[in-house]
Amino acid sequence: LQWSSPAEAIELFKSQEIWFAPPQFYELCRLCNFSSLHELHKFSSDRALEGCERWMPVMLTASDGYIQLLPGDELYPEDPDYTGEKKIIMSTDKKVEDLMKEGSIFHRIVIKNINSLAIYVNIQAKYNHTNPLLINTDYSDYNSRL
Repeated sequence: LQWSSPAEAIELFKSQEIWFAPPQFYELCRLCNFSSLHELHKFSSDRALEGCERWMPVMLTASDGYIQLLPGDELYPEDPDYTGEKKIIMSTDKKVEDLMKEGSIFHRIVIKNINSLAIYVNIQAKYNHTNPLLINTDYSDYNSRL
């Protein structure tokens, strides 16, 4: 058991020393926006009464990976299957790269394999929330401050 900053945890994930499910990875990328616990506490206190949004990631299977679609993404279904009763399967023969080139409104997590995740968000977060830093575990192109 060890304490790690969000950036350190992401580095441990990249080196395959630990693993996070995509939703936890997404939230770690959000935490990378804050330079201190005090700043995070102030942010959470300031927006506490703004509201919350219920999310249901929808998996899109591509020919070479997966995309978890989140609300606001142009490919996100209007009526997601919150219970799993509809057994809706979204899939395409296209490659992830092609889907990314064709799209313009993103709120998604691209999954190449269990240790290769990338966050893509270009929509405004609801309820005065903050978007995650756009992190791709294949590259070190981010700067967490926590």
